[in-house]
Amino acid sequence: MTAAATEAAVRRRPGHALFARPELGSVVGAVAVLVFFAVVADSFLRPAGLSTVVYAASTIGIMAVPVALLMIGGEFDLSTGVMVTTSALVSSMVSYQLTANVWVGVGVSLLATLGVGLFNGWMLTRTGLPSFIITLGTFLMLTGLNLGATKLISGTVSTPSIADMEGYGSAGALFASQLTFGDDVRLRVTVLWWLGLTALATWVLLRTRAGNWIFAVGGDAEAARAVGVPVARTKIGLYLGVALCAWILGQHLLFTYGVVQSGEGVGNELIYIAAAVIGGCLLTGGYGSAVGAAVGALIFGMTSKGIVYAQWDPNWFTFFLGAMLLLATLLNAWIRRRSEATA
Repeated sequence: MTAAATEAAVRRRPGHALFARPELGSVVGAVAVLVFFAVVADSFLRPAGLSTVVYAASTIGIMAVPVALLMIGGEFDLSTGVMVTTSALVSSMVSYQLTANVWVGVGVSLLATLGVGLFNGWMLTRTGLPSFIITLGTFLMLTGLNLGATKLISGTVSTPSIADMEGYGSAGALFASQLTFGDDVRLRVTVLWWLGLTALATWVLLRTRAGNWIFAVGGDAEAARAVGVPVARTKIGLYLGVALCAWILGQHLLFTYGVVQSGEGVGNELIYIAAAVIGGCLLTGGYGSAVGAAVGALIFGMTSKGIVYAQWDPNWFTFFLGAMLLLATLLNAWIRRRSEATA
């Protein structure tokens, strides 16, 4: 069912509107995870505990939201995890090697990261190869580049600290600051980035012509092209959006710690995709929501920290994530069938 048909069904049958929402399964799952860890971990619902949970969710959600839009558009990006690290490395290395204000490195990093996104989108539209293959190649190239270039320039696999450089404080305020409420509650700025990006992505999907294009190219690219949708431009734009968010998260990592480990980020791309799938995105494209991806990220945050607060072996984390991915996918499929049956 197309997005337009789903919206029409919602208008015709207000009582079934709930089943038409892609994020319903993730919301049900989030409530279940919240209740579960509230029972098994005493400190889970304490203000300090919730602050940590929300922060962990935000560092996933900043990337899960644009990845969800890309998946709704019918494509994947396996380079997102290492792209975050690349953006941080470029900022750090440029600033340190040029002995410049860190904002110079931040600006160069933005251009470099957007360049990676543009490369992915351009290769996809020009070659017709599957996005899985193209972004897998980008993933491998960036992984080697991150390690090789960092070791060649600095002699180690980590960057020198830039914490004492000019501009570090102002950049840290934008990308890595926190607000403190009382003695225990700390709200990291990434939470504000996460919520803002989710709101922006939701507005784009549901209230703009670009949102209609995204659903159209994900549902049937050839049919969308036949009615005048700029398919290539839409897909390139989605890859640029992913790159922009990778840059934001990369700057957060850099200005939180002052240094970057060049081997970080490998495997995170699967977490971003899983969060989007848990949030209701279909692997076939044309269906999903930014809110669902944000809730999927919240589930990851609650699970990762809930296991710690419950004092379990952290090795169980990946088991729970895999189980939640399968259960959420089954629940989302059932909800979608119900939605189509009642349309």
